Amino acid sequence: MPKNTICLWFDKDAEAAARFYTATFPDSRMGAILRAPADFPGGKKGDVLTVEFVVAGVACVGLNGGPVFQHNEAFSFQISTEDQEETDRYWNAIVGNGGQESACGWCKDRWGISWQITPRVLTEALAAGGDEARRAFEAMLSMQKIDVAKIEAARRG
Repeated sequence: MPKNTICLWFDKDAEAAARFYTATFPDSRMGAILRAPADFPGGKKGDVLTVEFVVAGVACVGLNGGPVFQHNEAFSFQISTEDQEETDRYWNAIVGNGGQESACGWCKDRWGISWQITPRVLTEALAAGGDEARRAFEAMLSMQKIDVAKIEAARRG
């Protein structure tokens, strides 16, 4: 277990979420699953308490803490993609598995975790500054899932 780990609070689906993330993103894997050694308020002996996993190279722990806290956009995973095919694959996996689309490359998975599916061409356009960045930014504002061809066209003017 790394010294610094992101802890994600789930109602009761930490293992299902971790399995989905590790099956969806490269450089991901499951780790230890810790189960309750006895009955406890809100759960029974053997229920999953925590799940260790790595998603896209980032160490995480999923905690089944109950319905007290909900996820929001103040935390998100940002996944950098190389092309439209990779962008579509991740977007469709998240949205098509009970998630929902948002704006400007953001979507939310079925557990409420926010994801930014961000093609490198967009990041590069914004880093270029000037009119190129402005055009790419304005194009992005009209999108849900990022359209790589439209960002490339906006960069060129």
